[in-house]
Amino acid sequence: MQKSKLKTLFIYRFLDKYSDELHPLSTTDLIKMLAEYDIPCERKSIYADIEALCEIGCDICSVTSPKRGFFMASRSFELPEVRLLIDAVMSAGFITPGKTKKLISKLESLVSVHQAEAMVSQVYCESQNKCDNEEIYYVIDSLHEAIMHKQKVKFVYKRRNIDKEKRKSYTEKIFRVSPYALIWKDDHYYLVCNNEKYDNLMNLRLDRIRKVEILEEQSRPVCEVSEYTDHFDTADYSSKMFNMFSGETSPVRLLCKLDLREEMMDRFGSSIPLKAVDSDHFETTINAAVSDGFVSWLMQYGSGVKVLEPQYLVERIKEKSLEILNNYNGY
Repeated sequence: MQKSKLKTLFIYRFLDKYSDELHPLSTTDLIKMLAEYDIPCERKSIYADIEALCEIGCDICSVTSPKRGFFMASRSFELPEVRLLIDAVMSAGFITPGKTKKLISKLESLVSVHQAEAMVSQVYCESQNKCDNEEIYYVIDSLHEAIMHKQKVKFVYKRRNIDKEKRKSYTEKIFRVSPYALIWKDDHYYLVCNNEKYDNLMNLRLDRIRKVEILEEQSRPVCEVSEYTDHFDTADYSSKMFNMFSGETSPVRLLCKLDLREEMMDRFGSSIPLKAVDSDHFETTINAAVSDGFVSWLMQYGSGVKVLEPQYLVERIKEKSLEILNNYNGY
């Protein structure tokens, strides 16, 4: 194919990659760029090509200031959207430093090179919080496939050991599980699954999973291992989990200080009941998986939240409080 027949596509590429509102490309700029690919053209033909691109839906604007030229006024992703995605990738601990760099490079291509340079320079990444599992994309892909086809999986689960001499070592355990969902929670990515040895759900960190193998065996029906009868309700399950500790779901009645009402609604939804007790407190009842994670979550509020029911949860918090107190006795 003659290069001249690709001229319109090259112009689209140049405008998409190099132009924005502050950096328009003039016809002279475009002619020089085309010349680098041995594509001769006249000034008038540039206008015809841009008109053709506009006819198929490209949002290309013409400006006269700060200089005369054209720029891509809108793209599939707006600048704030790309910035949001880059921030998410930067902060995602389950993505390795190497894959973070490659993924951000791909996201940068969604805006002009000038916008990308300004955007990335404003973002800081704490690389020491990133995982080292270079299989993570394969892990996610394989687990998605297994969930979609309702098949069991086998994998290696790797965890860091505690070593008195500060040497890094790991233990590896083989799991055979029925996978039901992938959930992003508390800055980590989790697999919700059932260990075939038990009749409940468990949550495993994706960054610790290695060597995923999809098995021919069908997954256990979720109704056999959870309260869900027809299908696994990801949103409902996520709302009840605390620090991704699983536990038996139970109604919990709380007495809270008034300034915590927004936080409670953010955590449990705006439909939870809010009953005024006095000018400083309100009462609410929520459903939650009663676990160590939930106990820790409640205790972070100190005297701001008091459990009224169930009584066994009240006792667990009392025991935990005494454990903390005893830990500091003698100091």
